[in-house]
Amino acid sequence: MRAGAIFRFDVLRAFRRRDDGAAAVEFAFVLAPFLAVLFAIMETAMVFFAGQALETAVADSSRLILTGQAQNGGLTPDTFKNAVCARIYGLFDCEKVTVDVQKYTFFVDADLSRPVDEDGNVKPGGYNPGGPCEIVVVRLIYAYPVYLSMMGFDLADMSGNKRLLVATSVFRNEPYQGTCS
Repeated sequence: MRAGAIFRFDVLRAFRRRDDGAAAVEFAFVLAPFLAVLFAIMETAMVFFAGQALETAVADSSRLILTGQAQNGGLTPDTFKNAVCARIYGLFDCEKVTVDVQKYTFFVDADLSRPVDEDGNVKPGGYNPGGPCEIVVVRLIYAYPVYLSMMGFDLADMSGNKRLLVATSVFRNEPYQGTCS
């Protein structure tokens, strides 16, 4: 064997044993999927937290109608929405929250369908809190923005990268003016 060939062989062997940058390269391979999963977990948690906040707000604000405070206090659709907004501060843009209050004769008549029209827009809500002993459905509707949609992970179910959150409360009003007929 010639001296030049031995030298090249030794250089190649030394190069093959070097692993100074291996950890950095391996970390670079793992970093992108790790960050994607981390952000997906955080966004999923935020959507669930927002949904729970909306559920709590509908339960609290429905009590105003259930007990007759809204009807006897003369709450208008705007004042009732303000009462709702007082319970969901910080997490939602209250201007974009749709409040839908409807009364029904029977529980089976209650419309609990998806409150979105053919174009994918949230339908406007109404305000009919009913009277004593009437069945009422209170729904808070919000199109929550979703920011992360990659690698097959997408919480959006509406156009414009939004997730439809609907919190619903169905109840029979108390007999706040005496008895039910």
